[in-house]
Amino acid sequence: MMPLSYRSPKTEVRESKIHGHGLFATADIAKDEVVAVKGGHIVDRKTLREQITPRLGPVEIQIDDDLFIALVTDDERELSMLYSNHSCNANLGVRGEITFVAMRNVRAGEELTHDWAMTDDDDYSVECQCGAPNCRKILTGKDWQRPELQKRYAGYFSAYLARKIAMRCHSERSEESHNRRSDHTEKLV
Repeated sequence: MMPLSYRSPKTEVRESKIHGHGLFATADIAKDEVVAVKGGHIVDRKTLREQITPRLGPVEIQIDDDLFIALVTDDERELSMLYSNHSCNANLGVRGEITFVAMRNVRAGEELTHDWAMTDDDDYSVECQCGAPNCRKILTGKDWQRPELQKRYAGYFSAYLARKIAMRCHSERSEESHNRRSDHTEKLV
């Protein structure tokens, strides 16, 4: 069968210290070079939670509030999985919705990881096992809202989350502007 996802020929899957199997660079990878592209089926949240996750575990990438790309059968696991583990000190970011690129130059031998804050907007809280010096210890599906992560990963959030971040910033600026106008009006009265 044809692969559902793409992994660069400069990568290989092998045992990871972070979790199970991970994706590793077998050659140097340049900043912004495409490392992987997630493929699969487009499913809604209800289908994912009720039919897919109970059988296959976390196998999805979120692309909108209620849409995900995921494998749907166990036979598709090897054809779809990227094996990019989470790290709080990630070296991969997202371009668009499903393309993973290097956020910096990556040396051969490094594990290729992404921070779930760049792709997830969900209601979960899990203990982090990444072991990075800057580990957050607890990951949530709302970490994308953290200002320090928005700054660190600027330009590397999924397009879906980048839109949400931009809308929040616009909303906050509009509210600040409204409050300043209200303060000025009160002073004139």
